[in-house]
Amino acid sequence: MMHKPVDLRSDTVTQPTAAMRAAMQAAPLGDDVFGDDPSVNALQEKIAALLGFEAALFVPTGTQGNLCAILGHCQRGDEYIVGQQAHCYRWEGGGAAVFGSVQPQPLNHQPDGTLALGDIEAAIKPDDAHFARTRLLALENTLGGKLLPFDYVEQATQLAQDRGLGRHLDGARLFNAAVAQAAQTGSDAFTEARRIAQCFDSVSVCFSKGLGAPVGSALCGSPGFIARAHRIRKMAGGGMRQSGMLAAAAAHALDHHVVRLAQDHALAQRLADGLAGIDGLRVEAPQTNILFVDLTGAAKARSADLLRHLADNGIQATGLYRLRFVTHLDVDAADIDRAAAVVRQFFNG
Repeated sequence: MMHKPVDLRSDTVTQPTAAMRAAMQAAPLGDDVFGDDPSVNALQEKIAALLGFEAALFVPTGTQGNLCAILGHCQRGDEYIVGQQAHCYRWEGGGAAVFGSVQPQPLNHQPDGTLALGDIEAAIKPDDAHFARTRLLALENTLGGKLLPFDYVEQATQLAQDRGLGRHLDGARLFNAAVAQAAQTGSDAFTEARRIAQCFDSVSVCFSKGLGAPVGSALCGSPGFIARAHRIRKMAGGGMRQSGMLAAAAAHALDHHVVRLAQDHALAQRLADGLAGIDGLRVEAPQTNILFVDLTGAAKARSADLLRHLADNGIQATGLYRLRFVTHLDVDAADIDRAAAVVRQFFNG
């Protein structure tokens, strides 16, 4: 019996739904470089209002959004404090340093994904010609699928503000964080997204991960900050023309795909439960839609064979000794159960 492939490499692999494609097709268009694409303008107003900001900028990618943010906050010779595992430091090609001469000051994460407040405090440089000028604290929520505790977010951003630093949130999966936080507080995802976002001076949000749009992110902030970011977007080649079709997909995602993220979180937990108890695997309890599974002991030597076994059975994941499985709107409970069964088959066979 042939099964459909189950792609758990990332939530970026999602395809637009039929309703999203219809929204894209129906979108009124203009020229966004001239500022007259009505669908782009509507999306920017929508996401800014939703998160409590005055302005927003639609960008092609989250990487470009973070680059525009860091260079909007910092000048040449400045530095930003960031985590070792933060996307804008580790997986964005060193863009802030390459294009903006902005130096990262990476810090080690605590087990829960936070940066210790004492480490942040110690990393802020004195006003001395020997040092780069510390200008920005950049956090990411979720980080590797982990929800940053809200009281920590408040404390860290207050520390940064008290020390005169800007505060940027890489919220690529902000709405995953908001859904998880709403489950804790009994509130709703949009309220929690705004609570998180309002701790920061700027926030980037990705539409092409769990929200399921094909392309695009938004950067939110003050009008002056967004004006600077707009100039940087132009220099980085991010000025698009009839991009309203992409913006319409993002707007549809905000209207229809936020609350359903809870389903992805439940599927990640279902997969964790399905893999529990396998000798040679250590399953990390997922908090949102990302599940990490470590191979232990003798199983490490079989990691390449496991990945081949998964691929031969139509299951796609990333990693080697530490596997990453990401749930999203294009997988369901049957897919998750089959993925767990394929892994069990390998260890039992």
